[in-house]
Amino acid sequence: MKKQHVTLSDNDRTYLEDLISKGSLSAKMYKRAVALLELDRGSTFTKVAQIVGVTIQTASTWAQKYGENGLEFLTDKPRPGRPKEIDGITRAQITALACSDAPEGYSQWSLRLLAEKVVELEYIDTISHTEIGRILKKTNSSPT
Repeated sequence: MKKQHVTLSDNDRTYLEDLISKGSLSAKMYKRAVALLELDRGSTFTKVAQIVGVTIQTASTWAQKYGENGLEFLTDKPRPGRPKEIDGITRAQITALACSDAPEGYSQWSLRLLAEKVVELEYIDTISHTEIGRILKKTNSSPT
């Protein structure tokens, strides 16, 4: 007799089946849901790993995480990292400034000139010319 690695409650099984049938979820969540359902049906970690295209260790880890946290493991927890310091409004102001006419005495904006003007206009306390370049690159704007 096969060892059943995961035993889903009726509510969890129904939830997962409904989730998969909707088809509007991320690939990561889909794989995890399918893996749980297969493990509940008695499939081995090896078989589940082949079905969803992950390693045997990953399938085992998912089963363990389900046992510890239930269906919460389907979604990732927020990852640590440095928060964005420049919000969307400030980015829009910088882009608008870059699209405006250059100051008197200059034929066009330079990144350093934009950085100085942004601080002067108090959009932000401090910013480097390289950060200005990254902001404009993302918006397909070019000061030159």
